Amino acid sequence: MTKSVEFYMEKGLDRKMAEYFASGTKRIVGVIPNDDFTLTITFDNGEKRCYDVKPFLKPNTVFETFMDLTNFRRVYVDDTHCIAWDIDPTVDSNEVWNNKVDLCPDCCYVDSVPVTK
Repeated sequence: MTKSVEFYMEKGLDRKMAEYFASGTKRIVGVIPNDDFTLTITFDNGEKRCYDVKPFLKPNTVFETFMDLTNFRRVYVDDTHCIAWDIDPTVDSNEVWNNKVDLCPDCCYVDSVPVTK
């Protein structure tokens, strides 16, 4: 049964997120890093969206390593369909959980903009 926007807003979500959940969640199936520290994300509905990561790239945060474009380009889609980076690429993040930094797929969709050609 599909729930309405109002249902999700009553649960405390803002309108934008409530509309997203009411329309059905999307899975991330692909990601391409761009030189301007944005990501082009492909979702399972075929939609491509641009997500700006720059606001997260700050010193003394878990994202500090990815302020370097070479490290930023190591982004991938993990087995739970999240955008992810391994802090140390020589460490298996499936074995050492705190080696991985990831982004919520729902927020990646809601906070991104459609890619238009």
